[in-house]
Amino acid sequence: MSENTENESKNFIQEIIEKDLEMGTHEGRVHMRFPPEPNGYLHIGHAKAIWINFETAKMYGGKTNLRFDDTNPVKEDVEYVNSIKKDISWLGYEWEGDALYTSDYFEQLYQYAEDLIKKGVAYIDEQSAEDIATQKGTPTKPGTNSPFRDRSVEENLEKFRAMRAGDHPDGAMVLRAKIDMAAPNMLMRDPLIYRIKHAHHHNTGDAWCIYPMYDFAHGQSDSIENITHSCCSLEFMHHRPLYNWFIEQLGIFPSKQYEFARMNVAYMITSKRRLLKLVEEGLVSGWDDPRMSTLSGLRRRGYLPESIRRFCALTGVQKRDNLQEMALLESVIRDDLNAVATRVMVVMDPLKLVITNYPEGQTEELPSQNNPQDESAGHHMMTLSREIWIEKGDFMLDPPKKYFRLAPDKHVRLKGAYIIKADKYITDDKGEVTEVHCTYFPESKSGSDNSGIKVKGTMHWVDSTSAIPLELRLYDRLFTDPTPTSHEDKDFLEFYNKESLVTNTQALGEKHLAEVGATEPLQFMRKGYFIKDQDSSDGKLVFNRTVALRDSWAKKQKK
Repeated sequence: MSENTENESKNFIQEIIEKDLEMGTHEGRVHMRFPPEPNGYLHIGHAKAIWINFETAKMYGGKTNLRFDDTNPVKEDVEYVNSIKKDISWLGYEWEGDALYTSDYFEQLYQYAEDLIKKGVAYIDEQSAEDIATQKGTPTKPGTNSPFRDRSVEENLEKFRAMRAGDHPDGAMVLRAKIDMAAPNMLMRDPLIYRIKHAHHHNTGDAWCIYPMYDFAHGQSDSIENITHSCCSLEFMHHRPLYNWFIEQLGIFPSKQYEFARMNVAYMITSKRRLLKLVEEGLVSGWDDPRMSTLSGLRRRGYLPESIRRFCALTGVQKRDNLQEMALLESVIRDDLNAVATRVMVVMDPLKLVITNYPEGQTEELPSQNNPQDESAGHHMMTLSREIWIEKGDFMLDPPKKYFRLAPDKHVRLKGAYIIKADKYITDDKGEVTEVHCTYFPESKSGSDNSGIKVKGTMHWVDSTSAIPLELRLYDRLFTDPTPTSHEDKDFLEFYNKESLVTNTQALGEKHLAEVGATEPLQFMRKGYFIKDQDSSDGKLVFNRTVALRDSWAKKQKK
């Protein structure tokens, strides 16, 4: 694949496609699709499916459709449609032509259903949902036939057409396929094909009051689009025989399905139902909360689309379910951000520092390199005056050995500025240091240091005359357990991390932060990678921490 530079060996999907190309199957075509249901926002697991389909098709000069499998009007919404389109585009992919909808095929699917009835392999069942479920039996016990299974073709057609006409209420009857009530695969035990739902559909409006079941519509939609390689995650493996049965009975294009292991990442959940529960219970601010595994959340947090694609490539295409380490994902994010992030200085826990020999009322402009990894990134200007802010933790009265920051009678360099020496300090009634007084050495200016003073420590700082108040949102993992949904005896919310968001409203940043764009990656020196949040306004600058400079979670868990 185009981005799979880390692993040049072919994955099993590529091997299948290359064999098909060699044999001339599908006249040498490669046509794939990504078929989301528009009933929620896409998450990190979907990113893997998107990557597999679009990258594979591109590798072989093929095409990829975006098709919304919108067969359930009760749970689907145009909001989800728009968010899905935005997420795919953000990841860097373009689908073939216009976006497609299974609902565009409703008339064709209806005709397919009538064809099955005419063949005598589909019937109308007027039992309750509970009775149908009971009659299906169990994995170890065969089901029993419906009392309506042997209705005539004419009666089934009449009732099915009455269903379409809206002559019956929801739940009054369903259309079922007539397969085998003793089949080992429970999905083959006379599955439902159509049900009645008097509900408004986001695409077809009120044109329909009956809707095809997902399992009936999905495979036929692939066939209608002449999809050559239908790639789905492993949970659809047991659905494949049913898809094939429908295609064989209808005699339509034999689109074939292949299953891959979905993307599971430690400390993340990839269930839209559970993600929705987090939203509904107010445990997150919405689908795009930066702690969520949704692509909109990861985007808001500052993840780069190329990082997600590279993570997909690193983890490869598997046939067995597996768990990817969050540390690997964060490592990829750090590597990519390190190459492009603008370096700025922010003080999270401010302590006043007075440079006593710096002229009162004087301010000077100093250049600050935007990115030491990229000389072409240029620089921005920061100010220095008599009073500045440093981190409270960067001054200690009784420092341990190998402490290279500021202490009484110790020297340290202010990043991009001068060497200073701590002369005295002021404390409050509790003995807490509230102010540090220092001397600076004018001849020690960065880039032209002639002081001869040797220092081992460099500190970030912010000038008091131009400091900007900030709100920092420090995000951590949303769950305390790497697999919060794997515990049968516990609800996944029991592992909700109450410290997954810590808000800092004391922080001060250099003036350049007032100029950064909404999508500009930033590194707050010594603090981590950040991005400006959409909640920012002229009077309030909010920044989200994308990821810390190093993995601190493992150390935290050991304590």
